[in-house]
Amino acid sequence: MNDIASNNSTSPDFFSNAFLMGNIGAPFLIGLAVGYFAKKMLLMALFIGGGIVTALFAAEYYGVININGEVLQDAASSAALAAKHSGGFLIDRLSTISARGVSGVGGFYVGFKLG
Repeated sequence: MNDIASNNSTSPDFFSNAFLMGNIGAPFLIGLAVGYFAKKMLLMALFIGGGIVTALFAAEYYGVININGEVLQDAASSAALAAKHSGGFLIDRLSTISARGVSGVGGFYVGFKLG
């Protein structure tokens, strides 16, 4: 008799397995994967960028090229701004996955911290 009464209920069951997995679990896992990947790609870009700048400094030391410090600083500033906009885009996109967006963004931050 309780089964019939619970099936006629119009209020959603917030603690059901289907609700929790669809609205909290899956967006969190997606955010976790995206955050982890974003951190690893950021670290790889910094590693490659650092190698390029070091090679430029070595070439300048040996007199092969001449580096303008202001241009190098402007390039680094524009790269940092592009990374900031990319991170903002990812967080905005993850916030639209679930109704509240908290679990996707929370997963992103956890994945970024773990990465």
